[in-house]
Amino acid sequence: MEGQATYRRARNERTGAPRCHDGGVSPDPDPASRPAADPAPRQEPASPAEPSPSTSSPSKPPLLQPPLVKPPRSAMTVRDMVVAVAVLVGVVLVLAGVTRSCSFAPGGPTIDPAGVPVVDAPAALRELRVPFPLRIPAVPAGWRSNSVSQERVEGGRVVRVGYLTPDGQYLRLLQSDATEPVVLAVETGANPAVVRGPVDVGGQRWVVYTRGSDEPIWTADVPTPGGGSVRMLITGSGTEDEARTLAGAAVAGELLPARAL
Repeated sequence: MEGQATYRRARNERTGAPRCHDGGVSPDPDPASRPAADPAPRQEPASPAEPSPSTSSPSKPPLLQPPLVKPPRSAMTVRDMVVAVAVLVGVVLVLAGVTRSCSFAPGGPTIDPAGVPVVDAPAALRELRVPFPLRIPAVPAGWRSNSVSQERVEGGRVVRVGYLTPDGQYLRLLQSDATEPVVLAVETGANPAVVRGPVDVGGQRWVVYTRGSDEPIWTADVPTPGGGSVRMLITGSGTEDEARTLAGAAVAGELLPARAL
């Protein structure tokens, strides 16, 4: 028995187990001599999982469109040529419509009479109310009027009538009760006019003015019944013969009495 007890004590000392005392378990006389137990490991908060570089799909580069290249002429089909010709014809028709009423002339611009409006000048002049006698020019056949208008000027009024000649030239006739310098300024503005000389048409004296390369201007002081007079002015792209024709037709035309405003 004593041998068994000695054996148990030796085993308990080796293993650190509590020693038995008188058949029971005796407390450890020195608790501080026991090895301290390791504290429980601290739990770290779980972080969100990040995608692995090996598993994430790389971004795809944008697709580049190849530059447009004009196909060679050998690759054009008959349909392509027909479309190109149709477009060209359309452009030509548009340009022809824009320039239909104009043509080149060495002596000045010409106008296609068929492409401009026509005005009944005698009827329009009869309807006007101006404080001086008006004349209705007796233009020859083939002349057409395209405009009739009037405006106030310094010291009176001006009545304009535009004419197209058979050759496509343009002339306008002004009649006014204002002075000659005022009527000249209506046409020339700030550009001075130089006297070229007098011209006689059917016994009426006209004075011709020039403005460099601009159209010449004809003026006349035409007498009226009662001792008064009316200033007339002719200018435009017409020839000298056409200006003479209009000057004679204006003086010999029907005289309308003055009408109070």
